[in-house]
Amino acid sequence: MQPGSGETHVFFPDSLGDDLIIDVSDTKGKPCGRVVAQVATMAEEPADKLRWWSIYREPEHELVGRIHLYVQYTTAADENNTKYGSVAETVAYDIVLEVAMKAQHIQQRNLVLQGSWKWLLTEFASYYGVSDAYTKLRYLSYIVDVATPTADWLNLVHELLLPVLMKSHGTATLSHQENRILGEVEEQIEQTLAMVFENYKCLDESLVSGLAEDFRPPTGLAASALEPAIKLYSLLHDVLSPEAQLRLCGYFQTAARKRSRRHMLETDEFVAGNSEGIKMDMVTFTTAYQKMKSLCHNIRNEIFTDIEIHNHHILPSFVDLPNLTAAIYSVELSNRLRSFLVACPPTGPSSPVADLVIATADFQKDLASWNICSIKAGVDAKELFHLYIVLWIEDKRRALLENCRLDKVKWSGVRTQHMTTPFVDEMYDLLKNTLTEYEVIICRWPEYIFVLENAIADIEKAVIDSLEKQYVDILAPLKDCIAPKKFGLKYVQKLAKRNSTCPYVVPEDLGILLNTMKRLLDVLRPRIESHLRSWSSCIPHGGNSAAIGERLSEVTVTLRAKFRNYMQAVVEKLSENTRMQSTTKLKKIIQDSKGLVLESDIRGRMQELNDQLIGAINHVHKVSEVHVFVAICRGFWDRMGQVNERSIEPSFLLLSYELLTNLGLGCLEFPGKPQREQGLVQRRESCSVGKFIFL
Repeated sequence: MQPGSGETHVFFPDSLGDDLIIDVSDTKGKPCGRVVAQVATMAEEPADKLRWWSIYREPEHELVGRIHLYVQYTTAADENNTKYGSVAETVAYDIVLEVAMKAQHIQQRNLVLQGSWKWLLTEFASYYGVSDAYTKLRYLSYIVDVATPTADWLNLVHELLLPVLMKSHGTATLSHQENRILGEVEEQIEQTLAMVFENYKCLDESLVSGLAEDFRPPTGLAASALEPAIKLYSLLHDVLSPEAQLRLCGYFQTAARKRSRRHMLETDEFVAGNSEGIKMDMVTFTTAYQKMKSLCHNIRNEIFTDIEIHNHHILPSFVDLPNLTAAIYSVELSNRLRSFLVACPPTGPSSPVADLVIATADFQKDLASWNICSIKAGVDAKELFHLYIVLWIEDKRRALLENCRLDKVKWSGVRTQHMTTPFVDEMYDLLKNTLTEYEVIICRWPEYIFVLENAIADIEKAVIDSLEKQYVDILAPLKDCIAPKKFGLKYVQKLAKRNSTCPYVVPEDLGILLNTMKRLLDVLRPRIESHLRSWSSCIPHGGNSAAIGERLSEVTVTLRAKFRNYMQAVVEKLSENTRMQSTTKLKKIIQDSKGLVLESDIRGRMQELNDQLIGAINHVHKVSEVHVFVAICRGFWDRMGQVNERSIEPSFLLLSYELLTNLGLGCLEFPGKPQREQGLVQRRESCSVGKFIFL
């Protein structure tokens, strides 16, 4: 009642010992206190209709205020006679009804009176003037005592209650006794309806109790009792009122919490009482993550079942069951995942962890595809795993960098079938496995490509540095021949004083280093780059897919420059060998050969150089693989060809070409290799010896 509204309520107390209880609330609905008005006090002075009554807050019984009430108490002269007469007839009817129900064994799932007993009760009520409303209410009072959350019980209650409520809402009114029974019946019916709605996925018509005792997965079908329960609830409540709508939605939310709690029991052992991580073996770890994966699937199935039930259009329009329950399931699943990851932190994207990542991401994706509204504090797979993913990549980076330390490098002095160091193949196998491990992460969140690429670039730089440190003694003699330094706009070759007169021999380890660098450039690194670039399709439209591989390209430039410098240094060393003695200096031989016309004389002058070159090239062939060998030979003869002499006899050019053939270089596929003397003569005026040989 609203103060000052003029509303009136009529009550029928049983005796003077009754109390009129008034609960007082503020404008926001918050309880303020309670008034207990004794009927006996009102009856003592019936003329005093307007009174002040004290408001007390329980349980302290604290006086918090007063309320002004207009109360009119009246009695009828023949009330007692009418009352006792009616009670006597209804008591007699109650006795007959009880006997009839015992005779027909009325109990759960057997609720309907039939045959002669039904006829007898109808005739008895008609003869003694027991109202139809009373007969239905008294029958209901027995039925609710054996209530079950089943369709037959709900339909029977609806059938009996409908005419009673129509009468109470119409022009006719119920007696005090009927109102009292109706109040008791409605309270028990409300409890049964709560049982139906709060267990709407556990209802089973085949069971006597109507309710499955064991926990079962959802079937996707709406229980038979759900539709009559909605009809009965709509009969008892004004479903257009916010209070009735909130109450009904609250029942389904309670159901979702109960089922969520049952699902969580499977993983309680992994989070109960632990906050700093659990030490467990691999089997237990795998089992724990499999159970969490199953939990994600089970919660997902719960929401999907709610969608199917919602699509049966049984529920009122204001009950958006999927969104209602998903909000609870998602928040509780998110909280459980967060607690679990703290208690059992994942150390990397291993198979069990990857499965949980997939299940969590798919759960979030499914909710979005089902048009479930955004849920505050719900499952956000990326947010849950972000810190762990960044930590995994950093840990992997540090572990692989540790493997690159000189004291940790294995396989020193050992070479593979490719004439390379096994260290590099092993490291790039680890990088390839790393990319494979993170396939699950990248396919869902491609932004981690750049984090992973930065780590790989750091590791590749460390591999190159480790190689140089491992072969530092071998590279030392080449330092003086490394690429020219830049001063202003000119390049000046760095010339060092060398006291050694011993010719330079390419060490076997240097061959391993150069072969390894070549394999890095041509085989191993392109595989990594190709794998990374293949993920560009995962980046959404409008993303910066062109930036993928930029860091790796920087490493490629650095490695290619180092390889080129070392190759040039080797070529320069081999070229210096030919200039150590006057008898092997090509320029000197060419100068001294002017005027000679006999081939035998020219051949004799070139013999020592010929022998030296054969030995050098054969040795390079032994220590280097074919691509490195070809590159050194090309560079070597290109360097030799820098001797520019224009007037050279054709016979000398033929001997030079014969020298190449003797060295086994004639079989190399140099473009435009001369085949005839005529070609040699035609080109001799414009080409030096070495340059001409390569043309």
